Amino acid sequence: MGSTMSQTVAPENGKTQHNEQSQTPKGAMKARVDVKHPNLTMLGLYLGAFLGMLSETAMNIALPDLSKSFGIGPGTAQWMVVGYMLVIGIVLPFTSLLLKWVPAKPLLLFALAMFFIGSLVSGFAPTSMFIVLLVGRMIQGISTGLVLPMMFAVILEVFPLNKIGAAMGMAGLVVMFAPAIGPTLSGALIGAFSWRAIFFFFAIIAALAFVAAAIWMVNAYALTRPKIDLISCIASILGFGGLVLGVSLISDLGFTWQVILILVIGVLAVAFYSYRQLHMANPIIDLHALGIRQFTVGALIVMMNFGITLATMYLMPQELQNGMGVKVAMTGLVMLPGGVVNALVSMLSGRLFDVVGPKWLVRGGLVLSMIGVILLMLAGPTTSIAYIIFAHVVLMIGIPMAMNPAQSSALASLPQHLSTDGSTILNTMQQVLGAVITAVATILLAAGQASSHTGGKAMAFVTGSRWGFIFALALAVVAFVVSFGMARQTKSDDASKR
Repeated sequence: MGSTMSQTVAPENGKTQHNEQSQTPKGAMKARVDVKHPNLTMLGLYLGAFLGMLSETAMNIALPDLSKSFGIGPGTAQWMVVGYMLVIGIVLPFTSLLLKWVPAKPLLLFALAMFFIGSLVSGFAPTSMFIVLLVGRMIQGISTGLVLPMMFAVILEVFPLNKIGAAMGMAGLVVMFAPAIGPTLSGALIGAFSWRAIFFFFAIIAALAFVAAAIWMVNAYALTRPKIDLISCIASILGFGGLVLGVSLISDLGFTWQVILILVIGVLAVAFYSYRQLHMANPIIDLHALGIRQFTVGALIVMMNFGITLATMYLMPQELQNGMGVKVAMTGLVMLPGGVVNALVSMLSGRLFDVVGPKWLVRGGLVLSMIGVILLMLAGPTTSIAYIIFAHVVLMIGIPMAMNPAQSSALASLPQHLSTDGSTILNTMQQVLGAVITAVATILLAAGQASSHTGGKAMAFVTGSRWGFIFALALAVVAFVVSFGMARQTKSDDASKR
């Protein structure tokens, strides 16, 4: 991308505008799409992404209640998580292509409507029909698969380059705070009402997001309508869907031949899909974004950091309840201070990125994440609640401190024609990795419990959790090593060269 660039926009009045992007005397650059209030433009996307990420962890606490209400075993109840992630894994890789065929605003409104409908279907599901509950949950997955990459892609269009860090900080707040607050909110709603209240809460927020998007969202992209390759579409569904389904089933079925077959099909399909995208004139996802070093390094750090989040958010509520005897509602309250700190750091780290760049923020955040995970590893059945809260707060400082600058650095390094593809790649990698991380954490939890022969069930669960925390620590170490490949310049410096 050169120092000036023209972007065609189709706004609400149907007229075409051309916004020249040029460098200001202070080194900042105008937004590619000129909107009066970019934060209002993003509001529907922020709320939709918040819902999607919130529901990933809110459902974990609800699974025991769902098992009792529907008379099903834990393995069947786990499909509320597996089915959701499966749909996300299938839908998400197509978002970049859809944005080239469908205007952004109608696509977002469709996505938010799907979450609203899915929430009501699950909320009103009769206890004699688990399939109805599951179908509603999978409909929600359609929305999350569309909204997450759209949020990061649209940020690059409606915010000036010198404010992208702050905007990414807000997006990071959505992505990181939602799963952190999920257990707290879920525990409170179940304690006060029932599991149905979770879905009705989702429906209310989805309705608000729909209204916000209908009022303020704009069509931020010119439609190019490239040719759709059916073979790539099939390979994408088999590949990403197979990987997510396969790794999600490991914790329930183990490495049976059926699970191994699903994984093999998934891996081969992804390999074929990737090769085909790199050799097509109009790929579904342009994987050439991975040839940009700053994007690839940032993407790897984001993946590892997201893995730390999912692993610890999966293990902590269970350890508190089963290893330390903490009640469900109290478990949510224990995790609340960390969630609040996460929100504050998410906003602050985005603004700091605009000033100092990503390198030292990312490394400092990863060091704090390591310390937080180590503190959690040292906890036992008799450890005080205050200690757990402190360890969680340290972790919740480190994760967003590294996540937001790494993500901003990765996406800001891309030329405009790769921005939607880069966002889709990043989010697809995160969701596939999320399924892998959850499966590995579950396997390690069970293996650790089996290895413990003293101290009773509580100590066995703590031991299993420690095995999972060691895995999270390994992810932090890998991310820290990768961070030394980050470019020295700040985002603004990098943008001025494009």
